[in-house]
Amino acid sequence: MPSEFALIRRHFTRPARHTDLAVGDDAALIRPAAGMQLAISTDMLVAGTHFFADTDPADLGWKTLAVNVSDLAAMGAVPRWVVLAASLPAADEDWIAAFASGFFACSEAFGIDVIGGDTTRGPLNLCPTIFGEVPVGQAITRAGARPGDDLWVSGSPGRAALGLAHLRGEVRLAPADRDDCLAALHRPQPRVELGLALRGLASAMLDVSDGLLGDLDHILEQSRVGAQIEEATLPLDPLIAACGDSARAFRACTAGGDDYELLFTAPLEHRAEIGALAARLALPLHRIGAITGPEHGLQLHERDGRLRLLAASGYDHFGSRP
Repeated sequence: MPSEFALIRRHFTRPARHTDLAVGDDAALIRPAAGMQLAISTDMLVAGTHFFADTDPADLGWKTLAVNVSDLAAMGAVPRWVVLAASLPAADEDWIAAFASGFFACSEAFGIDVIGGDTTRGPLNLCPTIFGEVPVGQAITRAGARPGDDLWVSGSPGRAALGLAHLRGEVRLAPADRDDCLAALHRPQPRVELGLALRGLASAMLDVSDGLLGDLDHILEQSRVGAQIEEATLPLDPLIAACGDSARAFRACTAGGDDYELLFTAPLEHRAEIGALAARLALPLHRIGAITGPEHGLQLHERDGRLRLLAASGYDHFGSRP
């Protein structure tokens, strides 16, 4: 059986592009560019909580890094470096090789140097820490939304939730919809290019990892505002077409999680620029509501004209799944 260090050398050591000292020493050495702040994030993935134990290891490798890249996209930062701490139940070299192939495919796609980490024996647990750069004063936080701002979301939130429902046997998807939804679940695409383009346009932003409503509540809390969502403008039609159930489609879109789309607010005067951005990136950007005063809370403007107060439901690691 190969040693821990042999596994690291064989599967997790690649040439670095913008790192002074990478894998192989007691610590890595990095040098942020002049005028940049470091953006740092970590997201842990645990077998049985965030993924099934029999998930394809190459897909898991991609997703393990992609969900962390998404956090930097949500700040308007360029991802640059990552370290990976991994607890593995066994030194299964075939599994590790496949996992590493997916992890490095994601790192190559986004220009990230893998600069270190740690491995140990234990329950399957994967914990990257990612580092990126953003010009000083240009990071997009959750705290900048103001009443009157538009509320936007990218892509098609809800597809990953339908993919998970399909795997659980809760819904049967046609082959094309199944493949699309499972790809969204297993190979999420961080919106880095969008996040960078929204510098100077978005007033607040985050990525949708725990459900649109639950994550929106973080913006409302940090910005001390309310929001009104327009049911008619939520991207529900493709989800309804896929699963044949409007109620499930609404739950998947608003509370499903694992989307890694960007949810952001922007002043009205940027509508045309954001519309042009959607065309340039070939990425749907949906204007789904507006920011209101904090006294209004979170409301849904239903298709029939009624206003309904919403609970900010999303995934809670110490609660129950919606």
